[in-house]
Amino acid sequence: MANRKDPMGIGLAVLNRIASSPAIDRLGLRKAAERAVYQGAKSGFQAVGTANRTFKRVKGTGKARRQSSASDSGLFDLTPTEDQEMIVGVVREFAAEVLRPGADEADGADLTPKEVLAQTSEFGLTLLNVPEELGGLSEERSAVTGVLVSEALAEGDMGQAVACLAPAAVATAISLWGSDEQQQTYLPAFTGDDVPAAALALSEPAALFDPLSPGTTATRQGDAIVLDGIKSAVIRGTEAELFVVGALLDGEPRLIIVESGATGVSLAEDPSMGLRAASLTRLKLDGVTVPESAVLGTSEDYRECVRLSRIAWAGLAVGTGKAVLDYVKEYVKTREAFGEPIAHRQSVAFMVANIAIELEGLRLVTLKAASRAEQGRDASREVALARRLAADYGMKIGTDGVQLLGGHGFVKEHPVERWYRDLRAVAVMEGVVLV
Repeated sequence: MANRKDPMGIGLAVLNRIASSPAIDRLGLRKAAERAVYQGAKSGFQAVGTANRTFKRVKGTGKARRQSSASDSGLFDLTPTEDQEMIVGVVREFAAEVLRPGADEADGADLTPKEVLAQTSEFGLTLLNVPEELGGLSEERSAVTGVLVSEALAEGDMGQAVACLAPAAVATAISLWGSDEQQQTYLPAFTGDDVPAAALALSEPAALFDPLSPGTTATRQGDAIVLDGIKSAVIRGTEAELFVVGALLDGEPRLIIVESGATGVSLAEDPSMGLRAASLTRLKLDGVTVPESAVLGTSEDYRECVRLSRIAWAGLAVGTGKAVLDYVKEYVKTREAFGEPIAHRQSVAFMVANIAIELEGLRLVTLKAASRAEQGRDASREVALARRLAADYGMKIGTDGVQLLGGHGFVKEHPVERWYRDLRAVAVMEGVVLV
């Protein structure tokens, strides 16, 4: 096993596992994996490049590329495919070997290390939902794979997982709803060796915020659009080179691409209760002018973006909830009171059992929502259920985890207090991640 203190060793180990798998040929990843291994050895997994790069605008010449919807087998089977097991196995090992050991330090520093971010870029997180002909990994869309990856990363640490997944959300949005011009202009940066920091910014600092009715406005002025407003909980905003923001245009919510170098873009730290490793930032748009071509997709695409984001957050809640369950199961069996393990107390055993039950229900409805989404079917009902369960059960699992540890649950000696803070974010976050 690679030493977690050697980022290049870990990255090469992960990539070599991918490259040596027989499933790689079925996925069509052989050349991409071999190229990544070669570049990883040559460049030493350099961190993300300097912000404010210039994206060379490419004039569209044809129809935008899209991944096809997954086929419907007619069977309700949640067993991961061999390909999914291979991808998730690599991600789970990375989460256990890198994210989990470094979680306390990242939380305290309000920052995910650049070496960690570089590794996730190298093994292709940003490529999962990019069409193969544009440099991605697959011809078929797989929201289920996205959920499984989010779950595996969050089991290591949700804050760092969100930081790692943020650029992939922007790449996914452009892949799903971008025009040919937008895809040709921006996606090469996400499929290359120097993936930009990028953020999907939907949330706003307003009470009872409704993502379908954003306060940020987009006003037409000739052939241009002028943006005004404030977005909150923007991941790694001070480093970001590209934003996809939600704004109200002609009375409808729309997604709009904004480059960080645009005049009128300003950023400030946005300290948070949880997800500290994601470096949350507040983005101010003060008369930011973008061309008409910066509008991404339709108003219905915006609504679909909100739904797919909520599926991803539910997947993150499942992963962190699993971490809580695994930890408290062992704790209650070793912690003694009145001469016996507290697990022998019926109230304690029932509380642990309830966490497992709630977690299983949340996971099943989340995977069902993702399965319907990747098949191109209406998943509104399933997404609403997943969102509600993730918000309610996520917070309850975090609270019960703290309660089961008693005083130990309230101190930083144990990771449960951090998991509680992170799980609390699920009910209030919009955008950021996408499957």
